[in-house]
Amino acid sequence: MENLTLIPIEDSVVFPGMTATLAVGVGDEERVFLVPRSGEQFAGVGTVARVVERLRIPGAGQAVTLEGLHRGIAGPAAAGTEGALRVEVSEHDDDSGSERTGELAREYRAVVEEILELRDADPRITAFLRSIVEPGALADTAGYSPDLSFEQKRELLETLEVTERLEKAIAAQRERLAELQVRRRIRDDVESGAQQQQREYFLRKQLESIHKELGEDEGSVIDDYRRQIGDAEMPDEVREQAERELGRLERMGESGEASMIRAYLDWLLAVPWGDRSTERLDPDHAREVLDADHAGLEDVKDRITEYIAVRKLRADRGVADERGSGAILTLIGPPGTGKTSIGESIARATGREFVRMSLGGVRDEAEIRGHRRTYIGALPGRLVRALRDAGTMNPVIMLDEVDKVGADWRGDPSAALLEVLDPAQNHSFRDHYLDVELDLSGVLFIATANIAETIPAPLLDRMEVVRFDGYTTEEKLAIARGYLWPRQRDRNGLRPDEVEIDDEAIRTAITEYTREAGVRNLERELGKVLRKTATGVASGAAEALVRIDVAALRGALGRQRFFQEAAERTAIPGVATGLSVTGAGGDVLFIEATTMPGSDSLVLTGQLGDVMKESARIALSYVRSRAEQLGIDEESFADRQFHVHVPAGAIPKDGPSAGITMTTALASLLSGRPVRHDVGMTGEITLQGRVLPIGGVKQKVLAAHAAGLSEVILPERNRGDLDDVPEEVREQMRFHLVMTIDEVLDHALEQAPVELPAAA
Repeated sequence: MENLTLIPIEDSVVFPGMTATLAVGVGDEERVFLVPRSGEQFAGVGTVARVVERLRIPGAGQAVTLEGLHRGIAGPAAAGTEGALRVEVSEHDDDSGSERTGELAREYRAVVEEILELRDADPRITAFLRSIVEPGALADTAGYSPDLSFEQKRELLETLEVTERLEKAIAAQRERLAELQVRRRIRDDVESGAQQQQREYFLRKQLESIHKELGEDEGSVIDDYRRQIGDAEMPDEVREQAERELGRLERMGESGEASMIRAYLDWLLAVPWGDRSTERLDPDHAREVLDADHAGLEDVKDRITEYIAVRKLRADRGVADERGSGAILTLIGPPGTGKTSIGESIARATGREFVRMSLGGVRDEAEIRGHRRTYIGALPGRLVRALRDAGTMNPVIMLDEVDKVGADWRGDPSAALLEVLDPAQNHSFRDHYLDVELDLSGVLFIATANIAETIPAPLLDRMEVVRFDGYTTEEKLAIARGYLWPRQRDRNGLRPDEVEIDDEAIRTAITEYTREAGVRNLERELGKVLRKTATGVASGAAEALVRIDVAALRGALGRQRFFQEAAERTAIPGVATGLSVTGAGGDVLFIEATTMPGSDSLVLTGQLGDVMKESARIALSYVRSRAEQLGIDEESFADRQFHVHVPAGAIPKDGPSAGITMTTALASLLSGRPVRHDVGMTGEITLQGRVLPIGGVKQKVLAAHAAGLSEVILPERNRGDLDDVPEEVREQMRFHLVMTIDEVLDHALEQAPVELPAAA
C-alpha cells in the first residue's frame, strides 16, 4: 500500500497501459492516483500512473504525461501539501482467469477485429490487438473506443474480476458491431438500387431502409388512410379516386411526390362528404329569429320565411328536392344596412352552419376553382375550404362584396362563380385541385353587393335580387333604440341604470349628424356620446344616472354636420334639386346652371360620366327648341356660353336619371323662375320631351325625405315602384308622376320670375 496524490478526472478514464497528457501540476511526485469523478462522487477504483514527462504550456501552466500502470483501490484519505488530497492506495493485480476467461478473450478479439474491418481501420491496430495476451489488458482496450460513454468506461475500470470485465467489454462492443452492420446493410441496399439516381434518391432509400430496420415502415400510414377513406361517406367516384391515389402512395414510398399525394388525400378527407346539418324547417321560428336580430328588412325576412316554408312542405309531403331548386339570394344595398349580419341570422334560423367568404378584390380565378395539382403550393378553392370550415355539406355561405370581384391576366373569378351560383349546375361543381365533383346544391348561398351595375350580367341573371334600400328615420330610431344603443353601451362598460337617451336626441343624431342609408355612422355617433359619458362616470364627475337629451347630444357631438339647405340653394334661378343613387345609398344633388357671354358652347363640370354629359346636351337642345313655349327670349341663346355644374366634383357621377333636373335648371336660369325649394326630381328626358323611367326610386325618395323635401317628381312609368316606399314616408310626401318635361316644369318652377344676379 502506498500514499499517492489523488487527481480527479471528469471527462475521461485512463486505463492501465494507456498514456494520457493532463493539464495538472504534480510537483515532484513520480506516481499519482487517477480517479474518474462524476459530479461530487469519486470512483472507488482508479489507475496508478507514472509521470513520464513534465511540460510547460502557454500562460505559465503545467501539464504532465502519465502512463497507467495498474488498478488501485482507494483507501483512507488525508490532506496533503498545498491543498492536494492524498490517499492510501492498494495495488490490484489481475488474475490469470479460467478457461471461460480464455473463451471470452477470443470472442472479444473476434468482435473487435470485425469492427475494425467494417471501419476499414489501419491493419497495425489489428496487429496491436493480437499482441496482447493478458485477458485483463485485452478487456481494457475497450477504453480506447470513442463510442463508449464515460459511464461505460468507468464501469469497466471498476470491474476488478477479469471474466466479468470481459463480458461487459464484449456487450459494449457487440452493440457497436450491430450498429455498424446495420449501417453497412443500409449502404449496400441503397447502393444496389441507386447507382444511376441522384443524391435525393440515395437519401430517400437510406431513410426507407432505416424505417425498415426500425419496423416503422409506411404500412401504418397507408392503413390509417385506408381506414379514413372507408369511414368517410364519399360518393363512389370520389372513393375510387381516393383509392387510386392511395395505391400510388403505397407503391411510391417516401418522396417529394408522396408528400403531395398525402396533402391531396388530407384535403379530400377534409371535405365533409356525408355530414349535413339537421335543418330546422319552422317558418314561425325563423321569422322570430329574424325579427329579433333585425328591424325592418321586411322583403328579406319574407323571402327567407317563404324559402323555409317551401322546404317544409316538400319534406312533409315526401317530395324530393330537385336539382336547380336552390336559392341564390343576392342582397344589394348601401353599406351599413345589415346585409352581412343577416346571413348569420339566416343560418341560426335554419339551424345551419355559417361561413363568410369575402370576395372584395379577388382577381385570381384559382381562388374560386382552386389551383391545379401540377403547381407547387397548390390549394383547393375557397369553396372547398368553406365546406371544410363549416363541417357540413349544407351550410349558409355568404359571398360578401360580390360586386367588387376583379379580373386580370390570372382569370375572371366572376366567370368561375357562374357555375357556383347556377342552381342547375352547382350539383356537379368541380374544383381544379380535388378534380372530383362537389354537390353544392344543398348550400344556401347569400351574396351581398353595394350596387348591381358592376355585377356581370350573366352572374346577376343567376341571382335572386333582394334590395336593401335603406331605412327611414323611424326605422333608424327603432334600430338605434333596440340594437345600437344597448350594444354600444355594453362595449363602453356602462350599465342601463347609469345612462339613458331620449328619442328626440336619437332623431337629432339621425337628421343632423348622419345622412346615410344604413346605420353604421349612427352607431359611431352613439358610441362617441357613450365614450364621453363613460369618461364622466369613471372620473366620478357624472351623476348616478346620466340622461342624454338633445342639448347633451350636441355638446358631445359638436357642431351640426348636415342641414336642410334646399331652400337656400334653390333661392336663385338656375339651381334644381335632383335625386341620385350611389354606392352609399340615395343622395340629393344640386345641379347648377349659369350663362355668360361667349361662343355658343356648353361647359360641363363635376366629374360627369358620358351618360350625364349626353343628358346635359339633350337638356340644352330641348330648352332651346321650346324657348317660345317656355317664355324664353331667343336672344338669350345668341353668343352665350352655358355652364352646367354638379357640385362635389371629387366624386365621379354618372347615370340616366339627371335629365329632367338639368332641363329644369336651364329652364329656370333662362326664364328667371326659381325652382321650388321643397321639390326634388329624378328622371331621364328625350329630345321630344318625354320623361323616361329610372331605377332606385325607394332610395331616392328616402334621400329626399331625409333632406327635408316634401314633394318628388317621378316618371309616370315608375308609379308601381312607389309600393316599395315605406307607408310612413308616402304619407308625409307628395308625388308628381309625369309623362313630359312640360309637366315637370309646371310642378317644379315658381310662377313669378326673379332678377338674375348681376354676375350672370
